[in-house]
Amino acid sequence: MSRFDGYFLRQLLVLFGFFTLVLVGVFWITRSVSLFERVISGGQSAMVFLEFTALTLPTLIRTVMPMAVFAAAVYVTNRLTRESELTVMLATGSSPWRLGRAVFLFGVVAGVMMGIISVFLRPASVDQFERRESEVAADITAQLLNEGEFMHPVSGVTVYIGRIDLDGTLHEVFVSDRRNKANPVTYSSASAYLVNNASGVHLVMVDGLALRLNQNGRTLASTRFEDAAYDISELTRKSDLGRRSPEAIPTAELLGDLDALAAQEGHSVGQLVDELHQRFSWVAICVAVALVGYATLMLGSFSRFGLWPQIFGAFTILVLLEGVRGFVSPIVIGDPQLWPLLYAPAALGVIVSGAFLALAGRPLIRSRGRSDAARPAAA
Repeated sequence: MSRFDGYFLRQLLVLFGFFTLVLVGVFWITRSVSLFERVISGGQSAMVFLEFTALTLPTLIRTVMPMAVFAAAVYVTNRLTRESELTVMLATGSSPWRLGRAVFLFGVVAGVMMGIISVFLRPASVDQFERRESEVAADITAQLLNEGEFMHPVSGVTVYIGRIDLDGTLHEVFVSDRRNKANPVTYSSASAYLVNNASGVHLVMVDGLALRLNQNGRTLASTRFEDAAYDISELTRKSDLGRRSPEAIPTAELLGDLDALAAQEGHSVGQLVDELHQRFSWVAICVAVALVGYATLMLGSFSRFGLWPQIFGAFTILVLLEGVRGFVSPIVIGDPQLWPLLYAPAALGVIVSGAFLALAGRPLIRSRGRSDAARPAAA
């Protein structure tokens, strides 16, 4: 590696880190607002919110990394062109292909980091996130301990708690259970306690009143009680921890028997194949977008006003590549044998970059085209 290659690569890596940090921060703030509201409104602590946020970071980083790679390649190439550094290197005999070695190496480095995140870290984080989300959803105690709010743990059940003492005593308790449409029942009590034992979680109400409506007989029965236990274990939102989403399945399992895995997890083979190759296609796309950003800007010549037409063209190509990626995924899910299509966007980006670099390496062709176009006007 020459000195200029090392200098070019360092500039790309520094800007890549900067753009990744900025994009992750922007996307994290946008996503954390809804996550914070969902977690805190469920009666969970701020530590649970921080844990959930940390578990979503691998997915977030994987999403923004190709954009950061592209932005770094475009920004550094534009700056080196504007400051005439690339112009000097071209004047000394270096071709665009030769100068692109640093960009290709940068794409490979970014691809390796993407591979670690996409193949290993993200599946593990998604799996842990789904497990913790199920555990939090099953924590009926945390869902009920909200003062002064009408809560609906499940459809047809309403719970209200007026005040909660430091020792856990609940005051002004109201429970409406309408799951049995023919015989809805309503409980109200001055105080209550949550008791967790071997048989489940019970709400023990003290000094209260139970109202049971018989809609068939059109009668309302009222019962005063000194203490009554209401089983709230049934209100726990249970989920099947054995079934994982395709994103949560480790890559090693996806490389095994997909038919057995599909039957076990309840997903189609196409979904599993799509998920497996999507993880590796993210690696290839990092190399492709780095080359696209560099090669497109190499089509322009030195200008005091910068390379804005080329930058716009590079951004357009990036959008088209992302569109192709979204188009081929449903096709692979429908027919798993067509999985090579998932690598088509990366291959298309490399082909376009090669064509642009070949054109940029023959400036006489471009200058001849411009002179031929200007000749009739001069005549």
